[in-house]
Amino acid sequence: MDRMQSKTLNRPDETRSFPKGTLELVTLGGITFGRGTFEPGWKWSDSVKPIVKTKSCEAPHTQYHVSGRLRVRMDDGSEAEFGPGDVSVLPPGHDAWVVGNEPVVVIDVTGMTEYARPK
Repeated sequence: MDRMQSKTLNRPDETRSFPKGTLELVTLGGITFGRGTFEPGWKWSDSVKPIVKTKSCEAPHTQYHVSGRLRVRMDDGSEAEFGPGDVSVLPPGHDAWVVGNEPVVVIDVTGMTEYARPK
């Protein structure tokens, strides 16, 4: 019989740190939830690319944007900016960076399992 389950991102199963950012992960019911916190000045190509050694971010993201502003540029050149309350789907092949002086916090349910993990 199925039972109710609960975990908190305040006590994550795993934490990954990288320059100007942190990722906290919990897995529950077969789904990995990731809370990414990115400080002002964070940019994927500066902070995570040296760890994963790919041309651009290859993780697919389905995200809820809690705070801050995040700008995303796809490999095809298209760009968008996301802020608090936005929900976004980002396919693999992008760069991203914090806009402004407020940290960005996102909750991601599809792309954080391998995020910022050395290959």
